[in-house]
Amino acid sequence: DQRKKSGGARRVPANKLTEEEKAQIIEVCNRVEYQSSAPSQIVPKLADEGVYIASESSFYRVLHEKNQLHRRGRARTPRTVIKPKGYKAEAPNQVWSWDITYLASAVRGSFYY
Repeated sequence: DQRKKSGGARRVPANKLTEEEKAQIIEVCNRVEYQSSAPSQIVPKLADEGVYIASESSFYRVLHEKNQLHRRGRARTPRTVIKPKGYKAEAPNQVWSWDITYLASAVRGSFYY
């Protein structure tokens, strides 16, 4: 039967990252020169230096496991957007608005403004 059996121990992949390699990825990503960079920028820089630790996806996976995927180093936190104040009319002529809307007419290509 070709179907997978449930339960039982699964084999560990031969190319699985060791804990030392994971620690090396974390150490490299937390260096001053790479703190504010994404793995998509770190891996090519390391390749230019002739250093290969793991693939870009492995860098992302390890950083995600260690909860370091966001805001390492001096990266700024996102600013909160302040919504504009809403206006509420409680009497006639208190709130005015201007809107340019193209209102279709009976003649094709002709609009009312």
